Amino acid sequence: MASPPDTSKTIKLERYNSYLRKVNSTKLLNASSKLLFRATLLVALVLVFLFTFNYPPLAADTTHQFHTHTNFLTSAFGGGAAWEKQVRNSATPRRPNGMSVLVTGAVGFVGTHCSLALKKRGDGVLGLDNFNTYYDPSLKRARQELLSKHQIHVVDGDINDAPLLTKLFDVVPFTHVLHLAAQAGVRYAMQNPQSYIRSNIAGFVNLLEVSKAVNPQPSIVWASSSSVYGLNTENPFSELHRTDQPASLYAATKKAGEEIAHTYNHIYGLSLTGLRFFTVYGPWGRPDMAYFFFTKAILQGKAIDVYKTVDGKEVARDFTYIDDIVKGCLGALDTAEKSTGSGGKKKGPAQLRVYNLGNTSPVPVGKLVAILESLLGTKAKKHVIKMPSNGDVPYTHANVTAAFRDFGYKPTTDLSTGLRKFVKWYVSYYGIQPRVKKENHIDSEDST
Repeated sequence: MASPPDTSKTIKLERYNSYLRKVNSTKLLNASSKLLFRATLLVALVLVFLFTFNYPPLAADTTHQFHTHTNFLTSAFGGGAAWEKQVRNSATPRRPNGMSVLVTGAVGFVGTHCSLALKKRGDGVLGLDNFNTYYDPSLKRARQELLSKHQIHVVDGDINDAPLLTKLFDVVPFTHVLHLAAQAGVRYAMQNPQSYIRSNIAGFVNLLEVSKAVNPQPSIVWASSSSVYGLNTENPFSELHRTDQPASLYAATKKAGEEIAHTYNHIYGLSLTGLRFFTVYGPWGRPDMAYFFFTKAILQGKAIDVYKTVDGKEVARDFTYIDDIVKGCLGALDTAEKSTGSGGKKKGPAQLRVYNLGNTSPVPVGKLVAILESLLGTKAKKHVIKMPSNGDVPYTHANVTAAFRDFGYKPTTDLSTGLRKFVKWYVSYYGIQPRVKKENHIDSEDST
């Protein structure tokens, strides 16, 4: 029998070749690693050089580091000492015992009017607004220009920016905050729910966090909403009614705000007053409101949607003219007691209030349209829509007994008068010259 072939040499040769491949692979890997390290080091050196060239080195002592950071911070907010001077001048009251008020959402509809009213009577006013694009920012910029003409400075910033808020309170010891910044609208929540959480809840908490820590703590008046009454069917709405059945995300965030206000009042001694607005209208109003886009549609000859309930009833709302809302906001500020906390610690019981601010006289939407038709000299093309049975209340209006008792709030402007003033402003602002009655041309007094 033949002996099997000797394969030992072949096996040894294969092992040797495998060894050589491993050695070569290791050398290649080491070479690649060195090349990558050198390239990374070179890039890092270039970045360090560029950073050193563009930014001076910080001093070793912490005091200088703090001042360098502060200078960068104030520069980012508008120009260091010059910016601080502008902020301080705007917020300084011109009357004895006047208030120094931070107005958030200052270039919003209500914010603009309240800022002007406060400034007119001699209070110091500083505005804060982020100029978001929920509706036409050019309208907000026009309001900002109006405020600037009355020596009211508006800081372009967000209420979620804690360093900015802290800086503002460092520059100005505000006695009051009128917090009107919020994401408005009900339908928009279906498109962008996070904006409501960020602004109406997180933003409010951020403002309260900063306010609780400063000394002295400011008194805060803030905008809640009549929407918190949700599916409640009792009318007129009273502050004593239940508000635990919100019918929209917007309403839920406002209800959350009321509960959050209670918490910060209880724990930190912040004086807080919530105002539940009922459908505010007037010059410089919001384009997403019915009276505003009805006016636009009528002038353009477009159809408007008029809603009725399943049983044929007209939907009615408590339309509140802007001047009446301003009276309520200023009344709440004037009667707000001082916060009782210091350094984030409560020293005693603090004021906590909530009020309805409405006109107490609900008006059917059909009447609203009829008044606009008369003022614009044009018939509206109506598209009547039956509303689904979703618990919406056909008549909603406010019981303002508490507000009248506590600070004399009493609305005085009827819908016809208020819409006439709005139309005057609208045709002037948009430069419209159609069939609008001659006497509807705007005058400067109505524009503010």
